[in-house]
Amino acid sequence: MGEFVRVETADGIATIRLDRPKMNALNAQVQEEIAEAAAQVDADAGVYAAIVYGGERVFAAGADIKEMADMSYADMAARSGRLQACFTAVAEIGKPVIAAITGYALGGGLELALCADFRVAGESAKVGQPEIQLGLIPGAGGTQRLPRLIGPARAKDLVFTGRHVAAEEALAIGLVDRVVPDAEVYDAAREFAAKFAGGPALAVRAAKQAIDHGLEADLATGLEIERLQFASLFATEDAREGMRAFSERAKPKFTGR
Repeated sequence: MGEFVRVETADGIATIRLDRPKMNALNAQVQEEIAEAAAQVDADAGVYAAIVYGGERVFAAGADIKEMADMSYADMAARSGRLQACFTAVAEIGKPVIAAITGYALGGGLELALCADFRVAGESAKVGQPEIQLGLIPGAGGTQRLPRLIGPARAKDLVFTGRHVAAEEALAIGLVDRVVPDAEVYDAAREFAAKFAGGPALAVRAAKQAIDHGLEADLATGLEIERLQFASLFATEDAREGMRAFSERAKPKFTGR
């Protein structure tokens, strides 16, 4: 368990909890602790889904600007690869990941939320990539994951202007998947995550990898990725159990093997 990031697990759901007062600024230590938490969640066979949560008031207001202010080009050239890798560790968790967004998810905060498979936001949440207002651009995946999610024109609007986007607009453009009252954000994320508890974890992992990796390739390559993942599942006990249960009109009991 890290100083600012901890993993709490209950009922097959892991919560990666950010807790760096006051705004969950994502300094280098927090980034490393996020990567460690992601590795822990990915490796835990008892976890079927994960939630990334910053608490009732804020998801994450962005990078620690004070930490970066005195960095040179050489400093950031050496550091930026690790920054991206820490967030990518969340994207590569082989289980469904839900970002539960309260308050602000700005800059690195939004980039972290973009690493999740789904995003649930509170009604008063604000998201955005304001780096341009500092004379910078997003450096933890914002220029890549954002256009893949909402399209290049909308992504350019957010990145070029640095404006904050309210929850309802974020829902309308596909940046978040659900908007709920602020007090219900975490519960809504848990309700979503609970759908995966006890499910065929190997198949879910294969589906996530096929979709994510296929999006980075041409159609023919994507289809080959799908074919290999599909065929590999015939080596699992879960697939045999699922097909047996279907034939017998019974409820399958998946074991993750």
